[in-house]
Amino acid sequence: MPGQHTLERFVAMVEANEHAAAAEAFYADDVVIQENQQPPRHGRAAQVALEVAVQQRAAAIRSFCLRPIVVQGEHVVIRWRFEFDWKDGSRSTMEELAWQRWQGDLIAEETFFYDPAQRLPRPPGQA
Repeated sequence: MPGQHTLERFVAMVEANEHAAAAEAFYADDVVIQENQQPPRHGRAAQVALEVAVQQRAAAIRSFCLRPIVVQGEHVVIRWRFEFDWKDGSRSTMEELAWQRWQGDLIAEETFFYDPAQRLPRPPGQA
């Protein structure tokens, strides 16, 4: 079960847009991550690579934890909001729930739940 201090450090890194560093610090080596009902990704390295790829495509990312964080034993649910300014000039906003199972201070499993339509970029000038 993660302690409050561990969760706050994790959230602070994500809100500081240190997504790859947060994955490196808080995901177990053999973490299993799933986006909605897509096939799962296995391993911390795969998640770090995904985070790096997203950051390389973005001109700016703003990340927010929409509290409260729900904790019950080893399970944690965090509601996130991400605002992306893409290098092509488009924008997108995404809200998701992250369902996590922690083993001590590391995330062993994570499933993201969100509306995939949010991932579609909006042309420049659209809110």
